[in-house]
Amino acid sequence: MLYAILCYAHEETVFAWTKEEEAAVMEKLYAVQEPLAASGKLGPVGRLMPTTAATTVRKGKDEPLVIDGPFAETKEALLGFYVVDFETLDEAITFSKQLSSVNPGSTSYEIRPFYVFRPGDASS
Repeated sequence: MLYAILCYAHEETVFAWTKEEEAAVMEKLYAVQEPLAASGKLGPVGRLMPTTAATTVRKGKDEPLVIDGPFAETKEALLGFYVVDFETLDEAITFSKQLSSVNPGSTSYEIRPFYVFRPGDASS
């Protein structure tokens, strides 16, 4: 089963880290990720730019509206994501706990099962 593990954080904390603090956190995160990468269970991993770099396309009455910034004002922001292939939800929870234990900037990890959608492919 494929899972998306979404990392939420307080942007003002994470984007205020010095280069040294950032490097130390990333080194710890890589150590958690490495066994999954070696086993072929780790898919794409992404870190999103701050919400100040976001653009939202919101459904309008007539035409979609294009707005600078995120859709909602919130203290927590989606900072990044992992795509992992686990047999069980418990494995995804364990991995998320490991990430959380080494990432002082994260506030929560949300786990969502998903499938890959390929238009025209009846097996997706």
